[in-house]
Amino acid sequence: MGRTITDPAEASRELAAIVEEAGKVCFFGGAGVSTASGIPDFRSPTGLYHQKFKYSPETMLGHDFFYSHTEEFYEFYRTRMIALDAKPNRAHLKLAELEDEGKLTGVVTQNIDGLHQMAGSRKVFELHGSVHRNICTRCGRTYSAEWILGTEGVPHCEDCGGLIKPDVVLYGESLEEACILGSIKAIAEADVLIVGGTPLVVYPAAGLVRYFQGDKLVIVNLEPTPQDAYADLVCACDIAAAVDF
Repeated sequence: MGRTITDPAEASRELAAIVEEAGKVCFFGGAGVSTASGIPDFRSPTGLYHQKFKYSPETMLGHDFFYSHTEEFYEFYRTRMIALDAKPNRAHLKLAELEDEGKLTGVVTQNIDGLHQMAGSRKVFELHGSVHRNICTRCGRTYSAEWILGTEGVPHCEDCGGLIKPDVVLYGESLEEACILGSIKAIAEADVLIVGGTPLVVYPAAGLVRYFQGDKLVIVNLEPTPQDAYADLVCACDIAAAVDF
């Protein structure tokens, strides 16, 4: 196990040095990347899983719940999952900068908010999909998040009347194969992997880290993760602060 740093300024200096020496960097991120943009995570004390709802978030974000309680799903989806006012924070912007510089070869994200693309990142693997794509289950027409927010109740396709389903991976659904393969390739080819803003407990996404065979594994997360023991550097701080270089 490598060193553990708790001071954000020291973490930023260490991370900057590692990135400077690296040839290919890949980033694997989760909900903690977007908390500085005002989007709550799931498992922290203020996260969605600690808030009170009629049903648990895990239940409401399930495949079966979507089809059996579609109106209640959409009530939660509109109010808790779509955050169009959110803007990219320092973490998103830094990753886009590193891609422009030719350092970053890919962003693998569990987030569905689209903030990496808004910041300018182009090679983004959205493991769990995106709220910005909502697809008719009958004809395949795609609708924006803005369109969904402009509807009430259960949204249906303007062309064929089919049920609209968010292009997000719900509990009980499989990840898209092409996205998995692209993520594995980006991780496997990197000589530095930075894992940020994720406790690495949601599978199969978290299992992708095992494909990293490079020189340095860096984990940046406020809470400990199961992979800390294998990391060369653990930064126990916010990812937006750690990449402030």
